Amino acid sequence: MSTPLENYLSSCNGKPDAAMTAYVASLQQVASVNPSIAADVVNEIENQRSHLKLIASENYCSLAVQAAMGNLLTDKYAEGYPEHRYYGGCVNVDAVESTAAREAEALFGAEYAYVQPHSGADTNLVAYWAILSAKVETPALEELGVKSLNDLTEEQFSELRKRFGNQKLMGLDYSCGGHLTHGYKMNVSARMFESHPYGVDEKTGLLDYDAIEKQAMEVKPLILLAGYSAYPRAINFRRFREIADKCGAVLMVDMSHFAGLVAGKVFTGDEDPVKWAHIVTTTTHKTLRGPRGAMILCKKEFADYVNKGCPMVLGGPLPHVMAAKALAFKEANSKEYQDYARQVVANAKALAEELQKLGVRLQTDGTDNHLMLADVTSYGLTGKQAEAAMFQAGVTVNANALPYDKNGAWYTSGLRLGTPALTTLGMKEGEMKEVASIIDQVLKGTKPGVTKDGKPAKLKIELDPQVKKDASERVQALLKKFVLYPELDLDFLKKEFCSL
Repeated sequence: MSTPLENYLSSCNGKPDAAMTAYVASLQQVASVNPSIAADVVNEIENQRSHLKLIASENYCSLAVQAAMGNLLTDKYAEGYPEHRYYGGCVNVDAVESTAAREAEALFGAEYAYVQPHSGADTNLVAYWAILSAKVETPALEELGVKSLNDLTEEQFSELRKRFGNQKLMGLDYSCGGHLTHGYKMNVSARMFESHPYGVDEKTGLLDYDAIEKQAMEVKPLILLAGYSAYPRAINFRRFREIADKCGAVLMVDMSHFAGLVAGKVFTGDEDPVKWAHIVTTTTHKTLRGPRGAMILCKKEFADYVNKGCPMVLGGPLPHVMAAKALAFKEANSKEYQDYARQVVANAKALAEELQKLGVRLQTDGTDNHLMLADVTSYGLTGKQAEAAMFQAGVTVNANALPYDKNGAWYTSGLRLGTPALTTLGMKEGEMKEVASIIDQVLKGTKPGVTKDGKPAKLKIELDPQVKKDASERVQALLKKFVLYPELDLDFLKKEFCSL
């Protein structure tokens, strides 16, 4: 019986596609152990090819980046950092990690890069503890005349732990677009620190730098944190640095959402956080279009402290993911990527403008970056209902709270819409107008469902069948022109791996 790879090669008339050949070979190995997992991968390709991805935090990394993760580098333990490992035999991991770090430094103009973190949440934890070590632990050791924590008595160590726990953090409020890890009460960040969140102006939805400065001078936080997961405007990081210097804080920026716009030279000057912040954290997927993972960029004064991320916070580094990061950084350090980043913003602006023409209310009346927040309450829907309706029609979005949202953080009043993934597919301003029209069509064709006793339901919906059909056809017409990973023959993959 022929294998899937043999079947593919025999069907190519002597001209197989290299990417497709590698993909089939990889899935064949997976299927030899568990066919259902191979089928799940193929089904996910089909799912992503059949939906317009407007989730602002998602993208499509290259097949080369994907391939870099599928190798025996995953088998190596490498606690520590290059040239300072707790395990032997790390010479090649050292080379991979160093390459990734130097690529990141070149891409962002950073003094130092630490590329080990596995996710945005743990990279923020590493940054927090690097700052605590530099600003609390080191002065305490110097004051006591010792060099190491191990030199402290139990009483002295207990006192130091109290100092760690009494520090203040100021980050953007979760309800105003900040991230969970920026001091939200349900997250460990608010349990590590005394959290003092700042908000946005209730009328404009914009950051008020004078109000932030006034609050910072009253609070005197150890860390002033800038960055967001749902804020549609550019940030003046020079102004944030002035505030941090004035109140004696370390300026930390979480640029996970917009790192690609910094790498792509869309955000420069006062809008470039790497230039102004002491420590910058970021994920490596989202707009940066790399593998799932994260990193820290920092001034050299914090390099030795972030290097202690493993084993202080992190478990063993993931060498195969660091290899993929190195490739993604290399891809991003190019004119092609800069063109992509500019198009992401151009598409976001075009989508926002068309939605507004159709009567959709947008937070801050538009966008400067890759995302926007749409108020769906005028359609009589919650964000959760709007999200469900859009998915039924072939558009993937996520419900998102608006600042000071009366529907709360679960049901929400809004949708967060982003353009990174559609831009990766090659869509431009013309397609964004069609996408906006589809969104409006679906929302207008949706009404809330009712409970058994006839009351309005906050989650159930009724999407007009004709609207669903028409919108779905429009979605598919777009996606036929802009195919995800066109190198991959989905019909062949389904035939070989989804019928096992």
